[in-house]
Amino acid sequence: APGTPKNTTVKYEAVGDTTQVTIDGVDAAGKATHSEWTGKFDGADYPVTGDAMSDQRSYKRVDAQTLAFSAKKDGKVVYSGRIVVSADGKTRTVTLHAMDASGKKVTSVAVYDKQ
Repeated sequence: APGTPKNTTVKYEAVGDTTQVTIDGVDAAGKATHSEWTGKFDGADYPVTGDAMSDQRSYKRVDAQTLAFSAKKDGKVVYSGRIVVSADGKTRTVTLHAMDASGKKVTSVAVYDKQ
């Protein structure tokens, strides 16, 4: 039975006045995935590479601990959500809203240790 896609490592790095986000994980079939995005947390779309589901992603700072994100494929939003870092800075909660293969809206919540 197919599993659920999962990010195992997410790394944020400053690159000049932008941020590079590198995501490694596994897809629903258990195959390794790797994507990279470089842009600003200004809500504008910037290209993403390595993500079969999207070709553009945007991030926007909501407050000091929260980022809203959206991913598009061919100009259409394919998933969106929020990333919230806990007040103590030790965990990161990602809430994702997407459509499954049958077109049904799905929401997932994952909590990660922040490294």
